[in-house]
Amino acid sequence: MKRTFDLVGALVGLIVLSPLLVLIALLIKLTSPGPVLYRQERVGRGFRRFKICKFRTMVPHADRVGGPLTVGQDRRITRIGWWLRRTKLDELPQLLNVLIGDMSFVGPRPEVPKYVDMFREDYRELLTLRPGITDLASLKYRHESELLQQAADPELAYVQQILPDKIRLGKEYLQRQSLLLDLTLIAKTVLRMAY
Repeated sequence: MKRTFDLVGALVGLIVLSPLLVLIALLIKLTSPGPVLYRQERVGRGFRRFKICKFRTMVPHADRVGGPLTVGQDRRITRIGWWLRRTKLDELPQLLNVLIGDMSFVGPRPEVPKYVDMFREDYRELLTLRPGITDLASLKYRHESELLQQAADPELAYVQQILPDKIRLGKEYLQRQSLLLDLTLIAKTVLRMAY
């Protein structure tokens, strides 16, 4: 049932949102050199690696200039990238990941291999599910980069405080998952994109 919901929802979403997707793609191309989409390796269900799709919000090859975390007023973020990140519209291309089966609408957010390896036993449980576009942690840590900016060592704060809490919330979702909870989380995510 969940997969059927994901397939239908992703297909309808891509069709309905296609004018917005085209507009965002044009804005990215007109304001910054480089590709429209950014693809990064993440770890999915059963530890299978896949490439997550997002609208590019940073300068080309930003991963070579800095680490996997984006902290506060990161200089690598483009002008249009700030707006896309604030509204979470940069996440819309993940509908493609949902359509092909790498992701679900709701599930623990996919993480980069480096951090999954640090918490492999926890992820063994979490990755029995497809990772999601949104989840409990996405809502709680909507302004994660601002939180990390306040830390003396952002990566240490992420590994010791934020990521363990995200894992806890992922396990909570695993225990409580239902269609009603999924619809509630999707609705809350859409509402928060507006402000």
